[in-house]
Amino acid sequence: HVQLVESGGGSVRAGGSLTLYCKASRFFACMGWFRQYAGNRREGLASMSASSVKYADSLAGRLHIYKHLGNKTLNLQIDSLQPGDTAMYYCAAGRLRFCGLARYLYNYLGQGTQVTVS
Repeated sequence: HVQLVESGGGSVRAGGSLTLYCKASRFFACMGWFRQYAGNRREGLASMSASSVKYADSLAGRLHIYKHLGNKTLNLQIDSLQPGDTAMYYCAAGRLRFCGLARYLYNYLGQGTQVTVS
């Protein structure tokens, strides 16, 4: 049974930083983070596989994705938060080694953690 449990969201002031955590029952070949805005538009933010790390161009320089192997978490640090970053943030896992920011590459999605920037 695959479990992806996100945490770390909350209310933040503009200009601040947050680290989001995804507790995974196991790591898959491809792990990533997405966000979904009110109105349902979804955006791929970052992905990580054994051979590559990718970030959305629009957030380049503000994101850092990394694993904490001991805690079995996939973490996403977001800097310089702005109101436009307000969204639900989701962790995702995919079985394929080909990894990127497209939703179809992932088999599993967590329940999400809300980030609100004001």
